Amino acid sequence: MRHTLPIAPQFYVTAPQPCPYLEGRMERKLFTALQGDMATKLNDSLSKQGFRRSQNVLYRPSCAECSACMSARINVANFAPSRSQRRVEKRAAHLSRRATSPWATEEQYTLFREYLDGRHATGGMADMDMFEFAAMVEETPIRSRLIEYSEGADLNAVCLTDILDDGLSMVYSFFDPALERLSLGTYVILDHIKIAQELGLPYVYLGYWVPGSPKMGYKAKFQGLEVYRDGCWTALGNPSDYRADVHPLSTDPIAEQVARIHLPDGRN
Repeated sequence: MRHTLPIAPQFYVTAPQPCPYLEGRMERKLFTALQGDMATKLNDSLSKQGFRRSQNVLYRPSCAECSACMSARINVANFAPSRSQRRVEKRAAHLSRRATSPWATEEQYTLFREYLDGRHATGGMADMDMFEFAAMVEETPIRSRLIEYSEGADLNAVCLTDILDDGLSMVYSFFDPALERLSLGTYVILDHIKIAQELGLPYVYLGYWVPGSPKMGYKAKFQGLEVYRDGCWTALGNPSDYRADVHPLSTDPIAEQVARIHLPDGRN
């Protein structure tokens, strides 16, 4: 009888490239392919260890001299909206929510382009065409949904969301930049907290929080925020206590990082 042993995921490192969060720094990522029968379990396991999904890839920052980027999630049980967040909920309460399959539409892409042109015209995604947008949305081997927010026939915001065994992961969200008064970015996060509560899921994963990066500062405004640091999740506390200094010993060698990754079948 021939026995087939399970193949452990292989991890790789990207070439250094300019950091999109901290000027003058170079970023590097540790990544692995997300595929096969174990894709869902692998995504669930590595999401708890600071990894994020992009299409069929799971990645985590692994920069040579910087460890500023930290995966962030909201502990739903510890969240309470601030006064300003309650105002955001009230202003956008007229929007309707609809969850759909991860299938890209021209209407979504039009909104996506308006968002990029208005908010991230010089970013790394600025040149994405319809085919690349469709790949971002549709190439998912796990349980994903598009959450749409509309007023009547007008699509105002969209979030590509993964459903994990312990929460919701907000992969990418975009909205109408002309509706600045509605604070749609904040509203979509607040609504995902409600969805997690409805589903009995304890966390909402937001991506990365980076001290010293103004574009990431909004995440620290959510009560109950936790960050993945030194191999465990801890409450954020005071954001000013975190530093983004560069030091050659700020990150461990790649081999040591990989050796400490816990895989879903129990192997390290």
